[in-house]
Amino acid sequence: MFASLSCKEKFIELQPISDMNAETFYKTEQDMNQAVMSPYASLRELYNQLFIYTGEIRSDNTTFSWVPGNSKDMTSIDNFGDVLLSDNSYVLNLWNNAYHTILRCNIVLDKIDAVTFRDPKIKEQYKAEARFLRALIYFWLVRTYGDVPKVDKQLSVQEAYTIGRVPTQEIYDFIVEDLQFAEANLPATYLANDKGRVTMGGAKGLLSKVYMTMAGYPLKKGASYYALAEAKALEVINNPMYALVADYKMLFDVKNKNSTESLFEVQYKKGGTNTGSPWNNDFAPRLSNKEVVLIGDKSGFNAPTPSMSAAYETGDPRKSISMSDGYVTEPGGNRINEKYVRKYYDVSFATVPDNDNNWIELRLADIYLLYSEALVRQGKQQQTALSYLNKTRQRARNSAGATAGTLADYTSFASDNDFLLAIEKERRVELAFENHRWFDLVRTERAKAVMSQEQKDQNGFNTSTWSDNMLLFPIPLQVIQSNPEKIKQNPGY
Repeated sequence: MFASLSCKEKFIELQPISDMNAETFYKTEQDMNQAVMSPYASLRELYNQLFIYTGEIRSDNTTFSWVPGNSKDMTSIDNFGDVLLSDNSYVLNLWNNAYHTILRCNIVLDKIDAVTFRDPKIKEQYKAEARFLRALIYFWLVRTYGDVPKVDKQLSVQEAYTIGRVPTQEIYDFIVEDLQFAEANLPATYLANDKGRVTMGGAKGLLSKVYMTMAGYPLKKGASYYALAEAKALEVINNPMYALVADYKMLFDVKNKNSTESLFEVQYKKGGTNTGSPWNNDFAPRLSNKEVVLIGDKSGFNAPTPSMSAAYETGDPRKSISMSDGYVTEPGGNRINEKYVRKYYDVSFATVPDNDNNWIELRLADIYLLYSEALVRQGKQQQTALSYLNKTRQRARNSAGATAGTLADYTSFASDNDFLLAIEKERRVELAFENHRWFDLVRTERAKAVMSQEQKDQNGFNTSTWSDNMLLFPIPLQVIQSNPEKIKQNPGY
């Protein structure tokens, strides 16, 4: 049994009750349902831009084609030759919004046991949703900042000053504990009114990804954790509820949200009160007109790099679906060679420049490629690993717009290293502009080689001396100043 919401769009439209009312508001089962909606809603603030800066712009996938004035806050995230300062506003906003979302999860977990539920399973489901969302945010925090404070309950002001950063290992253990609870208590699916809430498959998929990250840098837990990632990925793969969408373009069609390939999506709905997604306008070239986006301003950020454009094989339809190398002006018919992301296209309502696109945080193709990689890193089942690497290529070459004879299956590799590089490349083009690239480079210890070359290619010379300190972002200065005895800065900042 699941407590359905009253109409199809309510899951998206529900807005959080003010956190200031948390002590007095959450008294009934319906109140707790509203409380669970609160962290879901606050995800939008993180995915609108902040996670894109961390997962994509920090990597070799994208850059800024335009910045307002001389914004060092933006360019220092993108350019390793600039100094990324601890007072960077985006670094601070990500931290604050992430912990605000965690607070909302903790409100659910702190209040729910005092509330009577008709069905105890629903109470455990609500806990599991809150713990999944908390784990998701901590996964972003630990990969971005390293050691971070572990906050597992609402804190008084006095208590907050006793909390310091805890080791990365402890944060990962906390994430795993939350996800294991989530997978044990979440439903496999929901009624249509509640589609978009996280499922058991979403928890399993994220847990596989967490194990893969723990196996690599910085914890380097190795083979045993690759085996855990393999096993959890296989549970998702063997679930008949999940299947690749037949045509790659359909994955990002606003009429096909929460598809059979999706394990978890952040839900957006255009025309609401801060419920629509912004990326169609944000990613459009700054001076473009209606030839790119029909309604609203264009921000010109998150532009694909030349190396991203070149990563696609000739005839791969994923390129034209995901990005463009330029556009033709209207009027005038002039070709403007300015790259932009077009994966998140939708037509806004007449007066509000927002869109219906969801953010797909986790999908089956990601799991296929993680599974393939986990097998290779254990030196086992080479043919199975090949099969799952090839599944995304097969889908691409059978999608509309593919050139006949391209994207042939891989049949063998001269070495495991060549195999891993092929998986890395496939992940780059399959999952382009979905916030995976930077963290893939970090966990596989490829960031130094890839980003040094990228900086050289972009600038014609090496603009910085690489340091592994660059693998983490600085702890925000404001956070350190608020609690200098407990919060210390990352090395190199």
